[in-house]
Amino acid sequence: MNVYLDTSALNRIFDDQSQPRIFLEASAMLLVFGLIEKRIISIVSSDVLIYENSQNPHAERQIFVTSVLHKARVIQTLSDRLARRAKEIETLGIKGLDAMHLACAERLKADYFVTCDDRIIRKYTGTIVVVNPVELTMHMLQQEADNADS
Repeated sequence: MNVYLDTSALNRIFDDQSQPRIFLEASAMLLVFGLIEKRIISIVSSDVLIYENSQNPHAERQIFVTSVLHKARVIQTLSDRLARRAKEIETLGIKGLDAMHLACAERLKADYFVTCDDRIIRKYTGTIVVVNPVELTMHMLQQEADNADS
């Protein structure tokens, strides 16, 4: 399973977890990071993620996200074709780097695009499944249950 984690998901564990939703998403991301370590989930990345992470003013977050991105199976480089696709995605109301992330995830044929941004989840209508971290872990648990029943 190839998963593209956007910046909001990669950094969720650093957010204020006093809100139940953020706590749940952060907990789900800890599970995702563990599954990446065990190679149950393969992550894919992009030059866009690397660039966006390099702009993070919090050194500890930047170092952590870099360590996760180093586990990526493949890194999508930028191209005119991706820029054109990102422009198409922008017509859905998803702007800038978010559109580029989605274009990269599509090009990489990611099974899931994981984000904590409700706007992206609501507006994207392309070829990949866009979910928040909790939904991803629920999909994985359902797959495990389905495999156990087989």
